Order: sequence, then C-alpha cells, then structure tokens
Amino acid sequence: MDSMDDFMQPRPPTSARPLLGLTVLVVEDSRFASEAMRLLCLRSGARIRRADSLFHAQRHLKIYRPSVVIIDIGLPDGSGVDLIRELTIGKSRVDVVLGTSADPDGEHKAIKAGADGFLAKPLSSIGYFQSKILEHLPIDRQPKGVRILCEDAVVPDEVALRDDLAAAAIALEDTSDQRTLRYLTQFLGGLARSVNDTPLSREMDRLAQLQVNGDAVQGQVARIAAMVKERIARTAAI
Repeated sequence: MDSMDDFMQPRPPTSARPLLGLTVLVVEDSRFASEAMRLLCLRSGARIRRADSLFHAQRHLKIYRPSVVIIDIGLPDGSGVDLIRELTIGKSRVDVVLGTSADPDGEHKAIKAGADGFLAKPLSSIGYFQSKILEHLPIDRQPKGVRILCEDAVVPDEVALRDDLAAAAIALEDTSDQRTLRYLTQFLGGLARSVNDTPLSREMDRLAQLQVNGDAVQGQVARIAAMVKERIARTAAI
C-alpha cells in the first residue's frame, strides 16, 4: 500500500512531459501570451504562476522560488530587463531566466541583461518551448533517456486576445500621458506581431515613429483605436 510520502514525492520528468517538477513564473502583461504559456506548461508538465507587472513579480519572488522565470521585456510599470538583471546577478539565482518579446530587438536586450536565453513571440511550438528551457537546466533536473521532440502547437483562446484588445481600447481613450502612450505602443505592437496582424502592426510602427520624431499623434491614435474596436467586434463574432 502506498504511503503518504509516496504521494508527496515530486514525479521525475519524462520524455513526454520533460518539465515535470518545475514551477515556471511567467511575468507577462498580455492575457493572450499568458494563455499560450499556460497551455505550453500544461502540455510539458510544469506548474505555472503568473505576474502581470514588475510589482507583482517582486512580491511573488519574496515568497516563492520558481525553477524558471520567463520575463516579458515590456511591462506596464517598467522594463523586464531590470528584473532579468536583478535575478541573474543576485545570490539566490533561479535555475533558468528567459526573456520574451515580439520586438525585433528584444533578444539583444534580454541577453545583454544576463538572461540565459530568449523565447521569441508568438509562442506556439511545444518543442521550441521545452528545448529553450531544458538547454539551460542543470543535468539533474533533465529527463533521462531519449527525449521525443513534440511537434504540436498550442492555440490560445480568442477570449484572451479579446481581453487584451479591450484593455487597449480603454487605454486609447486617454493617451495624454507620454509614458502610458509609449507602453501602449509597445504592448499593441507586440500583440499585433504575435497574432500576425500586419495592418495593425504597421500602424503601431507609424505611431512609434511619430513619437520618436516628436510629431502630433492624435490622428494616428484615433486610427488605431478604430482598428482595435473593429478587431474586438470581429473576435466577439467568433
């Protein structure tokens, strides 16, 4: 008969679920990206915890010690680069620290800050997700034997995408604060690239350039707000 101790012992990783026994903290403000991470962890055997800002990540890390931390570069209350730097130079370093972003320069920023690796958005491949974590894990935390590379992909729920778009639509109603506008520009730009929405991504790039040039942005913001509302209506109809 099994004892209680048998049930309390963490199960070792297997070739099919190579991340069994790991806890992954995902520091990510996008509901859509977080849902993809949740599905990837579920299929890989890992437990997941989520923080949607630097503040909540710091609060979590004071209480828990995850095995892996995945940090989005652009967060509402600051840059994920600062958290990457903090976690990789501290005494209580976690096993694996990865950056993630849909921005073209995201990988450079993450690696320069000290991240072990980088996950490029959009995230859907289970095999890619598992490999990026396993290649940085200590040998004793890795599954024994030959690992079968999973070629499946996850598909986040459209509800998560609609939640992100709805939050952006509310924020677009008042873009008078420059810091908020910069954050919103990177958030919506990253979301557009994650779902391969080329028209929206192009308009977000134009908004970013207007800000760099110091030009008026009101007209471009209004154009983007209309596009976001149209996409909310489209996802609601699915």
